[in-house]
Amino acid sequence: MTISHARPGEVSAFTVTDASGPLPAALAGAVVAIGNFDGLHRGHHAVIGRARALAAREGRPVALLTFEPHPRTFFRPGEPVFRLTPPGVKEAVARALGLDGIVVMPFDGALAGTSATGFIEGLLIGRLGVGGIVIGHDFHFGKGREGSPDMIVETGRRLGVPVEVVEALNEGDEPVSSSMIRKALADADVETAARLLGYRWFVQGEVAHGDKRGRLLGYPTANMMLPKDCGLALGIYAVRMAVDGVVRDGVASFGRRPTFDDGAARLETFLFDFSGDLYGKIVQVEFCAFIRGEEKFDSVEALIARMDVDSGLAKAALARPADVPAPSLLPLV
Repeated sequence: MTISHARPGEVSAFTVTDASGPLPAALAGAVVAIGNFDGLHRGHHAVIGRARALAAREGRPVALLTFEPHPRTFFRPGEPVFRLTPPGVKEAVARALGLDGIVVMPFDGALAGTSATGFIEGLLIGRLGVGGIVIGHDFHFGKGREGSPDMIVETGRRLGVPVEVVEALNEGDEPVSSSMIRKALADADVETAARLLGYRWFVQGEVAHGDKRGRLLGYPTANMMLPKDCGLALGIYAVRMAVDGVVRDGVASFGRRPTFDDGAARLETFLFDFSGDLYGKIVQVEFCAFIRGEEKFDSVEALIARMDVDSGLAKAALARPADVPAPSLLPLV
């Protein structure tokens, strides 16, 4: 799947809409790839690639049709889902994958209780007016998951809407899945995550004020709170950060600062050869290599000495060719 960027200074057209009525003019009659698409990984790329090809043949726009919140959150609210691509990140990746937009369908009691026929004929074709449908081989839908890919194919044939079903993309003996990527990140294996995603995993957020301790240590950091469901392993990483369209190298700690307060986990990024005010800016941080796990030090001096070592290791990791070739999506437009 080709990942594309707009040229510097150019923002390509991209439409984000809900599923409350007919698709807006920019997406009217779109071919939709349907699914949760958490991570937008290589398996999803196969579905999206097929949707793009169908849209090109039919002369139609192409979009994701996805669900918020994640259906698992609706059915099991007490079990948080580590979202690989929260909504804002999903939109950015979808744009990079060459889609024209995203259609967000609220996953609530009404949708969960909708019959499979009502979902296809009433929502997709009736309300939204989609011009084509592409799904993965394991997509089930409707009340009690009664709807199957075969049912969508047959309904599409009857109503004159083209439908395509895409088989699984395997990694070894297993289909590439969001669960595999979550496990890799929980194990601090960012290289495997990048191979499965087809791009280097990144997070997005606003730089917030911290306790300013990094300045006293000689390592001023840009602080970000990641979602509470973030399952990334605590530790030190070689990273790249996109700020105002410029990508900079750095080293980051995702952790609880056990030497000081052992508080809530947050991401603290030190950028090499940079000085400036980042407070309030929306940035993206891409994880390139794992340096070490989080540690508690006996003294501030020991911590600073280790931070010096970490910085050197991060610079070396960022300077050498990646162990797993995977493109960067930074900077985002």
